[in-house]
Amino acid sequence: MIKRLTDIIGVVLVLPLLMFIWIPVAMAILMDSKGPVLFRQIRVGLDERPFIIFKFRTMRFDMDDRASHEASKTMITRVGRILRRTKVDELPQILNVLAGSMSFVGPRPCLYSQSLLIELRRQKKVFQCRPGITGLAQLSGVDMSNPEKLSKIDAEYCHSRSDWGDFVIILRTVMGHGRGDAAQA
Repeated sequence: MIKRLTDIIGVVLVLPLLMFIWIPVAMAILMDSKGPVLFRQIRVGLDERPFIIFKFRTMRFDMDDRASHEASKTMITRVGRILRRTKVDELPQILNVLAGSMSFVGPRPCLYSQSLLIELRRQKKVFQCRPGITGLAQLSGVDMSNPEKLSKIDAEYCHSRSDWGDFVIILRTVMGHGRGDAAQA
């Protein structure tokens, strides 16, 4: 309950500031390539419930539904490269935090097509933890291309999380730590 309250307070504080970033980013996306500004995709959430994640679109609009580590860098737009490198593409997920489908910190939500990762997370009870915009795995440089290692780190976070730990993860993320783009060369 305290984590959810902290998320809501964080959204209220951050959302007005983000509008100054969102408008120029939206214009840049529209000028760079055709398609919608926001990318929407169904992900696995808390208690394995589906939800729609929001991100700024960084790939061509005609792309199919795939994980970043399965995508080719040729699919990424010019503006998308910048957004992914700076992690600005993740900012619309604050709407997911506001809706309660995500938290600021938690395991990154996976796709339903990632069956091995889902099974490993299920075994380790990771789905009892709300997914997050950033998390311990990102700071450890582990992405969804390594489901065994990822599920282990996610379980470690979920079973030992603390408010102070979340603050440190957010601070380290804002300072630029963590893994960048997982798209293939």
